[in-house]
Amino acid sequence: MSADTRTADRAEIVELFARLANLLDEHRHGDAHTVYTDDVVVHSPRGGELHGLEKVTAYLKGSQVEGERTFHLHGDVLIEVDGDRAKATANELTYFYRDDEPPYRTSGLRVANTAVRTPEGWRFSEVRISLAWLQEK
Repeated sequence: MSADTRTADRAEIVELFARLANLLDEHRHGDAHTVYTDDVVVHSPRGGELHGLEKVTAYLKGSQVEGERTFHLHGDVLIEVDGDRAKATANELTYFYRDDEPPYRTSGLRVANTAVRTPEGWRFSEVRISLAWLQEK
């Protein structure tokens, strides 16, 4: 695999994190297929273990709180590509707020994902979310 291919793969996976953040912040849960595989497995402190795109999408829709908005930021993204699979880790800050008000809750998370190359591009096939801290105001 050439250096150009590895760089392109890493860039696409970093973009995958950004697309996931936008999807969550914009409550576009029906677009989850653009970031997850059909057989995705998500491990999270709030949702437990979810298997499959339908269950993940239903969980996202069901966890939406009326009037609550979120702002997700990913940083310190590290990616190890191995052919058509990659390990991708990041730190995530999530801010919870209501329109025109400062955040009332902030969380720091560590995410460890597996990404796979699909005909549609890179998608997350496994997501492990660990809560580092939670601040309520």
